Amino acid sequence: MQIFGDYHTHTIYSHGKGTIKQNVESAIKKGLKEIVISDHGPGHVFYGVRSKKLKKMREEIERLKKEYPQIKIMLGVEANLISVDGDIDVNYEDIKILDKLLVGFHNGAMPKDFKSFYRLYLKNKLSNIIPSLKKECRMENTKALIKAINKYDIDIITHPGAKIDIDTRELARAAAKKGTVLEINSSHGYMTVEYVKIAMEEGAYFAIDSDAHTPENVGNFEKGLKIAKEAGLSADRIINALK
Repeated sequence: MQIFGDYHTHTIYSHGKGTIKQNVESAIKKGLKEIVISDHGPGHVFYGVRSKKLKKMREEIERLKKEYPQIKIMLGVEANLISVDGDIDVNYEDIKILDKLLVGFHNGAMPKDFKSFYRLYLKNKLSNIIPSLKKECRMENTKALIKAINKYDIDIITHPGAKIDIDTRELARAAAKKGTVLEINSSHGYMTVEYVKIAMEEGAYFAIDSDAHTPENVGNFEKGLKIAKEAGLSADRIINALK
């Protein structure tokens, strides 16, 4: 199986180690035909990309498109889920300038309100020491992501299950209905083999990404490909795989 595009890469605009240009050049060396620069949404306390920088990234990508016509360079954002109601930290005006909208949960993001802080952040932490909370948290986490899927035109849900527990079947069913892709993340190892198998049953589609934080790691799909192979996932269900 051959992956032709890496849709989840980070740069110095958030907490990556390389520039956009370096990521692009690395992708070309790896033989990729597409790359998405997807730094964190503005709600991330430490690494968030604000609107002004996002526009600067757009301008930089437009220049690089002329310099490297052999590869499709896209601007994305890994937006943060910030509320139990499915809100994300990227506004609709900024979404308009994106080529790809990725959404994931990150502990470093600022929650929208106290209710969301308790139910998405604190409660999930407490569930590690109070096992009786786990089932409730799993349901609430899943509902929040499903609400996000139905509220926004999300291209990819990043590493589902990696940061907070989710009901894979329910999430996959909602994603398949809306046309949102679930990521097999080669860095985190999520979705797991078990999760992929369940999501396949619900008709979900997938993307295998590197989640690279250095230019050298762009196009590193080894772990993701291993998961796909073990799950029996065929190339026609992976949006960035050659059919």
